[in-house]
Amino acid sequence: QVQVAESGGGLVKSGGSLSLTCAASGSMFSTTSMDWYRQAPRKGRELVAGISDSGSTKYNDAVKGRFTISRDNGKRTTCLQMKNLKPEDTALYLCYVRGVDHRTTRPFDSWGHGTQVTVSS
Repeated sequence: QVQVAESGGGLVKSGGSLSLTCAASGSMFSTTSMDWYRQAPRKGRELVAGISDSGSTKYNDAVKGRFTISRDNGKRTTCLQMKNLKPEDTALYLCYVRGVDHRTTRPFDSWGHGTQVTVSS
């Protein structure tokens, strides 16, 4: 089973920066995509950014130009660098990993528990 853990959240003032990290752990698996989602109170979960194993990226329009996603395939980690943060970026940020379990040769997907980002005005 693949475990996903996020870190790096916190409280920051509007205009500030934060960097989030997601690490996937376990044995005998490879990842295909690693995505960041966020969920604010009373709102649905939305995709923030995603990156494939080939390095192609996608971003929510609301964060383009401010957030940058990257990944280290060897370490099975993804990083979300967030700049010029706004109060509306306040949310629980969750990492979603998809890949292949080499023991079963079947695809898998796993969610982390999330890390809280709070941006004060």
